[in-house]
Amino acid sequence: MRATRGAARAYILTAAVVALSCVLPALGTGAGTPWATVGLLTGLYLVCELPGRCPFFGSSVPIGAGSFFPLLLAAAFLLPPAAAALVALPGSLVGPVEAPPATARRVWRTAQLAVTVWAASSVHGLLGGAATLGGTGTGPDRLPDLPYALLPACAAALVFSLVLTALDGSILVAAERLPVRRAWSGLLSRSLGPHLVHGLAGLMMAVLWRGPYGPLSALIVLLPMYISCWVFAQYHREHAAHRATIRALVQAVDIKDTYTRGHSERVGQASVLIARELGMDQGRLEVLRFAGTLHDVGKLGVPTRVLRKDGPLTPQERRVIELHPEYGHEIVRGIGFLGEARAAILHHHERLDGSGYPYGLSGREIPEFARVVAVADAFDAMTSTRSYRRGRPVPAALEELERCAGTQFDPQMVRALVRAVDRHGWSAATVVVTADEAIRRPRREGTTGRGAGAVRGRPGPPDGSGTPGLQTSADRRR
Repeated sequence: MRATRGAARAYILTAAVVALSCVLPALGTGAGTPWATVGLLTGLYLVCELPGRCPFFGSSVPIGAGSFFPLLLAAAFLLPPAAAALVALPGSLVGPVEAPPATARRVWRTAQLAVTVWAASSVHGLLGGAATLGGTGTGPDRLPDLPYALLPACAAALVFSLVLTALDGSILVAAERLPVRRAWSGLLSRSLGPHLVHGLAGLMMAVLWRGPYGPLSALIVLLPMYISCWVFAQYHREHAAHRATIRALVQAVDIKDTYTRGHSERVGQASVLIARELGMDQGRLEVLRFAGTLHDVGKLGVPTRVLRKDGPLTPQERRVIELHPEYGHEIVRGIGFLGEARAAILHHHERLDGSGYPYGLSGREIPEFARVVAVADAFDAMTSTRSYRRGRPVPAALEELERCAGTQFDPQMVRALVRAVDRHGWSAATVVVTADEAIRRPRREGTTGRGAGAVRGRPGPPDGSGTPGLQTSADRRR
């Protein structure tokens, strides 16, 4: 919700009205709401969500609302739908929000969770879930009917996931104006597994709650939830440290080589576009983004006067420039989380025909990540407007990559980039930067596909500079 647009406000208001209609039956006289259970579960959820952190383990990483979905699912299993929806209200209202507008986000989150819990509880009740938990009898009658209790619990967890992701996608359409297909893309596949696990944890809490030892025994389930929060917090903090490390290295390169400022981030983005077309898994995508972003980190070892030289490079200066992949590999070799990215940094200037550097590898000898980054690197270099030459139109750059496929570039990576640009478009860099940054002329010029027009910039040299196959000394600085 970058801004609370009219459509988004109307949608949030509608969701709030629907949520209110879900909880009102529990407040009516003669509803028979089990207020003791409602109060305990509501208090527990409020206590868990109010800090927005894992204070017992000293974490400084925020835990967003929804970290304790098992409590809401336990409420869906133990209570009638209206009462279960009521449990979600206080914790959702007071929990932290990540970005403004805070009020709109809180109202939306509260309405969303109330409706979702109501739907899950309704399905659980329709499938006879309350009876499988032991009903309200005494003695042996209170024992859960396992494994039959799993069916309604899993069905309720599935509905919980479906409704929650449907609402998540719909608010993106209303508030962010995302295309419908993109708004829901991947939401269910990413959330279904965790929600089913939350459902099993909620079932465990409900079984213990209905058991002979009562609600206090159900609190045992909170311990593993807090441990999982702590584990997630450690991962989150470590991942943030990784990103900060990458950011610091890239900023150092940008400060030193002002000609190509922003180039590293764009190469990382283009590398991810290629990888997604190739079907790489999410873990490798992140590492590949690191590889593209850090591919030129070795420039930190190249003399600044060479990087910022306005005229042609001498053969000796060119040899110094060509050492930057090896310098980069030395800089990052001790950073364990980079994994395959280190090989990409070392080999991204190898050519498929074996005429590249630093080692003259050819064909499949070149690591896959390096072949991806090589294409992304050349593509951004060609389409970026710089002080010494204008950027090429995106269609022309793609045609040049296709021409050099099989000799300089891996044809599979080139085809993947072409498909990705046709699908997602590409916004070329048009910020003119000189060596001393005396001239900076930002121009907003993007392309939405292969058929887009040229990126306008200053007139470039007439010798075809900027192509992968024919480069001037300035282009070799990329």
